[in-house]
Amino acid sequence: MQAAVFDRFGEPAEVLTLRDAAPPEPGKGEVRIRMRASPVNPSDLLVVRGVYGRLPKLPATPGFEGVGVIDAVGPGWLAKLRGLKPGRRVAVLNGAGGNWQESVVIPAKQAVPVPDDIPDEQVASFFVNPATALVMPQYVLRVPPGAWLLQTAAGSALGRMVIRLGKYAGFRTINIVRRRDAMAELTQLGADEVLCSADADIAARVQEITGGAGVPFALDAVGGKAGYDALRCLGRGGRMLVYGTLSGEPIPLELRVLMVGQKRVEGFWLSEWVRDQGIFSMLRLFRNLIHLLRADVLTTPVGASFPLAQVRDAVRTAEQPGRAGKVLLRMG
Repeated sequence: MQAAVFDRFGEPAEVLTLRDAAPPEPGKGEVRIRMRASPVNPSDLLVVRGVYGRLPKLPATPGFEGVGVIDAVGPGWLAKLRGLKPGRRVAVLNGAGGNWQESVVIPAKQAVPVPDDIPDEQVASFFVNPATALVMPQYVLRVPPGAWLLQTAAGSALGRMVIRLGKYAGFRTINIVRRRDAMAELTQLGADEVLCSADADIAARVQEITGGAGVPFALDAVGGKAGYDALRCLGRGGRMLVYGTLSGEPIPLELRVLMVGQKRVEGFWLSEWVRDQGIFSMLRLFRNLIHLLRADVLTTPVGASFPLAQVRDAVRTAEQPGRAGKVLLRMG
């Protein structure tokens, strides 16, 4: 089989190479999957650069998620209990990375059987963005219907999922973008309010929108000034989850902004949240994700596809500004 491998951390288009490897054998409680496709996610590229929160031993193969078909099952009861057998198509959730290869072995609990009516392109991106977009507002913040949720990076694929989820679940969204040309598109998508960070004092506008109360909930993926603006928009008892650092800058925190109104800022990382969940909690999450995929709430726009042999072209395309849709690697 073939695998995309890197021996040193660096720019993905420079350090990733294609190599031949022997297909791995599943051990107890594991399944082997013949991969069909895997997306090029920002987290995958951060791993290759060596700047992700958790890094693999080198040499390593990237790829946290994907879609494939089981072709071998190791001994153990869990795979049988969940109906995991050769020929079954599954979402491949690989917290250790490694999906950018033609065959991969993972624990049976990380293989999620998926219905036939969901296409490979959506199953490939089944977890990272959709689960983050669902878990933060619904499982962690527990945003009730009618409440305001403010988010930065609202024009991202994940931000758009949160907007659609808000319309579906009944909570209202205030969405911060950097480009004015994104405002009309997000409004058409279902955003209740869209503000451009270049236009006005964000906190003052949010006070107007909320009648002076501020927002009870916020999500920040940017940090820096954008994160600070979001923090200033919180009302009394407000909570903000920080789940990204797109600006590469720290939030310039003024302690009194937190103290007045007893506001809270918390970090969120999906893999850390998943680690604290039991198997039945995760099975419920998987069912919810499948339901919301079918309802077109947590679907992922798909862009260019590349064979695994063109992995360097794929990572270059994934980092192009303004590209349309998720870049996929195709295996086999």
